Amino acid sequence: MHPFDSPRLIADIGGTYARFALETTQGQFEHIASLRCADHADFHAAIKAYLATLPKVQIQHAGVAIANPVEGDQVRMTNYHWQFSIEEMRQRLGLDTLVVVNDFTALAMALPRLSARDVRQIGGGAANKQSVIGLLGSGTGLGVSGLIPAGEGWIALGTEGGHTSFSPRDEREIALLRFAWKQFQHVSFERLLSGPGLELIYRATADYAGRSAEDLQAPEITQRALDGSDPVCVDTLDLFCVLMGTAAANLAVTLGALGGIYIGGGIVPRLGSYFDQSKFRQRFEEKGRFSSYLAAIPTYVITAEHATFIGASAILDAQLRSLNSGPGAAILNQIRRAREQLSPAELRVADHVLAHPRAALNAPIAEISRAAQVSQPTVIRFCRSLGCEGLSDFKLRLASGLTGTVPVTHTQVTQDDSMVELGAKVLGNTASAILQVRSALNRDMIDRAIELLLKARRIEFFAVGHYGVVAQDAQFKFLRFGVPSGAHTDPRLQSLAAAVMSKDDVAVIISSGGKLPELLEVAEKARARGASVVAITASQSPLARKADAALIVDHVEDVATHLPMVSRILHLLVIDILAVGVAMRRNPEVMLDGMRQELEEEAPAAPAPAGARGARSAAPGVSLAAPLARLTSHSR
Repeated sequence: MHPFDSPRLIADIGGTYARFALETTQGQFEHIASLRCADHADFHAAIKAYLATLPKVQIQHAGVAIANPVEGDQVRMTNYHWQFSIEEMRQRLGLDTLVVVNDFTALAMALPRLSARDVRQIGGGAANKQSVIGLLGSGTGLGVSGLIPAGEGWIALGTEGGHTSFSPRDEREIALLRFAWKQFQHVSFERLLSGPGLELIYRATADYAGRSAEDLQAPEITQRALDGSDPVCVDTLDLFCVLMGTAAANLAVTLGALGGIYIGGGIVPRLGSYFDQSKFRQRFEEKGRFSSYLAAIPTYVITAEHATFIGASAILDAQLRSLNSGPGAAILNQIRRAREQLSPAELRVADHVLAHPRAALNAPIAEISRAAQVSQPTVIRFCRSLGCEGLSDFKLRLASGLTGTVPVTHTQVTQDDSMVELGAKVLGNTASAILQVRSALNRDMIDRAIELLLKARRIEFFAVGHYGVVAQDAQFKFLRFGVPSGAHTDPRLQSLAAAVMSKDDVAVIISSGGKLPELLEVAEKARARGASVVAITASQSPLARKADAALIVDHVEDVATHLPMVSRILHLLVIDILAVGVAMRRNPEVMLDGMRQELEEEAPAAPAPAGARGARSAAPGVSLAAPLARLTSHSR
């Protein structure tokens, strides 16, 4: 195997630990480290802490497996508080490629690459090599996935099968379900087949036996069961293994997994021969009319130490191969092939693009020409020599293959920019800022702010200067939704309004920096009157510290313009979040009616039919579907 051009960062992120490694050659992992998630504020901090331990290396590509569904750009961990935007994280880490996948999807993709020494078979016959494979694994939660053969490769199933309902088989398991119902309305297999689940089974088993349960963690329960020192722990682990047999059998018949069922995660592989000798396999085959069907399906315990790394690496490698054959890579290969036919000046442009494809993607023509030391017409001739209509067409073809998405970054507006480039930069900078705010917003703080607004007798919005329009927009929205509201932008009137607030009112204070004395005074007066304070402001600001709920918007404006363009948009979006949340919680129908009325007022009036002069009608082609879909998506 040939070493990679640069090491690849591979990570396996769980609810308790974040494991990292550098892959220098396919399947060769070095500098393996395991960091406690609780020791790091967020995902970015954990990665930076790991990278700080490495010798200086240039990392261009990374593959991350995470214990969470991955749908789109935004990742929010189910069993931990980390959340981030994939594209923003790629930019912050300076990576060309960042692939983030569900950890069990990664583990599933590792299965075809595991050798006989990486697994231990427990019962069953030989696997059908061209059939579906099932995968289970218990740790902080219960992961469920599968592989479907597709030509020469495999398609991994990203599922949440761990949340299927637990199905008891005997009196002891019925007692377990009744015990679990005291704590959970819905008892899934994950509630039981996980670290916390093992502790729940222990308490239920002790209750069933009429004994007092000790305050034991999952590792202690497991150790006492393995050494046989505690009968309740032994019964607990026995039941855990039996329930794993039920879940595995359900998965096998659901998927038709004649290729076998594999079990990974952090618990079962550590049980060793105890699991092999348990009643797991007996329960797996106890399926009534389908017992003989299941008896033929082999079950395996994954013993490979770095199986998830192998799967994440395989997915990253497949992504890179796809990109290398995509249109963006095709144009780079086209440049390499065309080098001999290019003029010396065009060759300098080609070398610059090949060396810095991302910089070329985001830079204006003036910057590209300066970097390549050629004239701007030469850059255009270079693009047309490749069959592109111009620089914009060239950039679109290049962007489509670099990461699978067009990067969104912050770029400085310059006097050399054309009007098209200026517009693209302003829109790009705004989109980038929105992504950053989206990843930083705290879900609990949004919920707290909405709860305060829902209970308010009246809401007063306070802002000054350029942010006055945000307060006025907020007042308009909340009044349209039937919420008594006021907007105050004059400092003297703000002080008077705050001085007459009551304990049933809420003051929403909008301030980019959170340091203005007049707005801090408003917060103090409102609090003194017993009112609640919601602040839309910067983190660690005096205003944020005075608020009952602080919604953080950190954005540094371009001081050369002296206009808070992007910040104002971000604050308006936060107001939208609050307005939609409050309206949907109060009365969804009133909100939707208000939106319909607003659309009808804003739409151009259709020509009135004869005999109906003065009658209002909706403009042809105006659809409520898109706005209403956006509103309902915000409320989820």
